[in-house]
Amino acid sequence: MSRAPDNRSRPAGLYDPSYEHDACGIALVARLDGTASHETVRRALQALGNLEHRGASGADADSGDGAGILLQIPDALFRGELAERLPPPGSYAVASCFLPAGSAERARVEALIGRIVVAEGQRVVAWRDVPTDAAVPGPGAASVMPCIRQLVVAAAPGLDQDAFERKLYVIRRLAEKEEGRDLVVPSLSSRTLVYKGMLTAPQLDRFYLDLADERVASALALVHSRYSTNTFPSWELAHPYRLVAHNGEINTLRGNVNWMRARESQLASELFGDDLAKVLPVIRPSGSDTATFDNVLELLVLAGRSLPHALMMMIPEAHGGRHG
Repeated sequence: MSRAPDNRSRPAGLYDPSYEHDACGIALVARLDGTASHETVRRALQALGNLEHRGASGADADSGDGAGILLQIPDALFRGELAERLPPPGSYAVASCFLPAGSAERARVEALIGRIVVAEGQRVVAWRDVPTDAAVPGPGAASVMPCIRQLVVAAAPGLDQDAFERKLYVIRRLAEKEEGRDLVVPSLSSRTLVYKGMLTAPQLDRFYLDLADERVASALALVHSRYSTNTFPSWELAHPYRLVAHNGEINTLRGNVNWMRARESQLASELFGDDLAKVLPVIRPSGSDTATFDNVLELLVLAGRSLPHALMMMIPEAHGGRHG
């Protein structure tokens, strides 16, 4: 039987196979009326499953390059488990934490985070074990799997939500700088929560049992299936990050990092005040290109700029039409 020619092997119209690249998969599902529902989460997970071909895995096919979802804080879930201790929505935050697997080291890191929360004027409400199925990740991912727990933090009385977000950022950066690679905080916010890991796209909701809970409702959900290019896969470097998920590669990474570090001595913010010095350096060492982008974008937004404004600052104009 003759085989049909593969037209993708030669140029056709605007397509040229010499420019073919692999890239991650990304999708966003949102309700335009702003109503939170579990259906939004289900649809996002369906979209993520459809993006399996845009992710990758190693020789161990069940250890993926990474998959994750960002959604709004599922208030019904946390209120159902911490009812009498939970403040109103917007006045509490949830930290998603990747902690050391050893119990002694984990207890030490948790105690440190608690001390920082208190020192920064906020209150620890509770730690929560995130329900997971440890049989889902492949041997490679399982061998480096962290302990995954969530920390609920209550805002100081009278603190508005934007100021609370800035204080949460300071808490996270102080803890990250103190612990280095022993602590990864995928998210710490009163608005959003991240579930991610060194997983394939279809594994995400089988690993994180919360994602099948009807109480997990959101008006938006951002999902990502990772194809690792400039870094090795890890639990930390799966997407989404705090604000972004990305499906390309930033080729000017080293120059951007150096320029940002050079600018740190000139940074000032009326909103952060003296807290600004606590978060430096802005960029967490050993991050990927997207993690680095997210680090800087997060600071710009928390310092008072709108997200569109901050993104325009981060992404230069196209050079089309320019001469000389």
